[in-house]
Amino acid sequence: MFVRKKRNPSGIVSVQIIDKSKGRYGVVKTIGSSADASTIESLYLQGKKWISVYLGDQDIFEALDKCREEMQVTEYLLSNVENILLNGVQLILNNVFKLTGFDSIEDEIFRQLVIARLSQPMSKAATVEYLKSHFDEDAQLHRVYRYLDKLYNTQQEKIQQISVEHTRRILGGKIGLLFYDVTTLYFEADYGDELRETGFSKDGKHSQPQVVLGLLVSKDGYPLSYSVFNGSQYEGRTMLPVVDDFVQRFKLDDFIVVADSGLMSQSNIALLESGNYKYIIGARIKNENDEIKTWALSLAKQDGVFNETRKGRARLIVGYSDNRARKDRYNREKGVKRLEKACRSGNITKENINKRGYNKFLDISDNVRVAINQDKIKQDEQWDGLKGYLTNTGLPAKEVYEQYSGLWSIERAFRITKGTLEMRPVFHFTPKRIEAHVCICFVAYKVYKELERILKISHINMSVDKVLDIAKTITTIKINMPISGNTITQTMLLTPRHKSIAHLFDENFWKNF
Repeated sequence: MFVRKKRNPSGIVSVQIIDKSKGRYGVVKTIGSSADASTIESLYLQGKKWISVYLGDQDIFEALDKCREEMQVTEYLLSNVENILLNGVQLILNNVFKLTGFDSIEDEIFRQLVIARLSQPMSKAATVEYLKSHFDEDAQLHRVYRYLDKLYNTQQEKIQQISVEHTRRILGGKIGLLFYDVTTLYFEADYGDELRETGFSKDGKHSQPQVVLGLLVSKDGYPLSYSVFNGSQYEGRTMLPVVDDFVQRFKLDDFIVVADSGLMSQSNIALLESGNYKYIIGARIKNENDEIKTWALSLAKQDGVFNETRKGRARLIVGYSDNRARKDRYNREKGVKRLEKACRSGNITKENINKRGYNKFLDISDNVRVAINQDKIKQDEQWDGLKGYLTNTGLPAKEVYEQYSGLWSIERAFRITKGTLEMRPVFHFTPKRIEAHVCICFVAYKVYKELERILKISHINMSVDKVLDIAKTITTIKINMPISGNTITQTMLLTPRHKSIAHLFDENFWKNF
């Protein structure tokens, strides 16, 4: 559309609005006519203004039409939303579950229980509701309980086999190190049975029934196998049965058993040696004979320096660390302060006397009078920074220390399974379901560790907990299209936090592992 000045035969100039339509020009409007040059120019400017106003009006009407159409389409789509799922965690963990090989267990309930344990650990009854409301997955409580019995009866062995083979694969085909430790799982109950008994509780629940859980992990903390023992079982008597059973089942050789000083006993050492096992075990150098104690205390306390002597067929290695010395001093001072406070208040009881950090500094006379022994405190100070290791390997002393330091991974495993995965307290009461519950938590931790590995090698600089926390706010929308009968499914990555883990929702991403 434009303004035209048309000179008529009479010499008068007409100012017109011209528009081209279908290849032809037509007069839309005549603004006016004149023979005066200034008047013609004024008419021309009026024509330009008219076009501007006219086109603006057209844009307004067009925009209004588009807004109405947009609103109608949006309302139509919203009216056909089938479901909105808070399933970001599920979408990620399903892929990890498959990578570990656990999808070969074809029971769908198994996957559901594992994913729910990682996403929102709750009772089995609450888990059923959670699966329905968040993931739109149908799970019935009676079927869950029946499956736990099936898991115990027929699937535990296969599950541990899957875990071992996956660990072997990601470690390059060789396990190498077997880290072993135990913990306790307590029950919210006033009575026990043949499996659930009271005993020394690592959770401080000495009056409640418990079971003892033995766990084997590999280098970097990948879980391999577990065993459940009677709650009163002494932890030192659990290691050899677990290791023997594990080696026989999975045909392992050329590995080193690593355990902390709580599992060191003459009988355990003898059994390890009779089984031709290589071992590294934390030594209780404060409890050694006078000759060894005198030797250990005579060593120069230099950071990172190791010394060794013979103890039977094994090597006793003693190292010193400035960091350990500071830690030992801090823990002792903290324990003594708590003890002094208890003494002043008169609240010394058998229960707190038996707590670590108390009894070694106490003198008890006539089973009544309790006093802090300052000489015992001074004697303890001499050992600050010293740590012993017993081994029958030929590894250099520093390497023995480095291998032993890997025990933190099993401590972390217990911390995550008890904390993040809420393995305890246990609310099941039959041995089958107790062990099945442990198995579900074992697999959940395996999936946790695999996701941790994937994040690391993919350079996604977040913890597993952080990723899952973000994923819990990610939704998937399902929209039915009535005319075509199709369903549109869209996972909504809306915020910068969502987009920071967008790779984990890309199917092509998981093909790299």
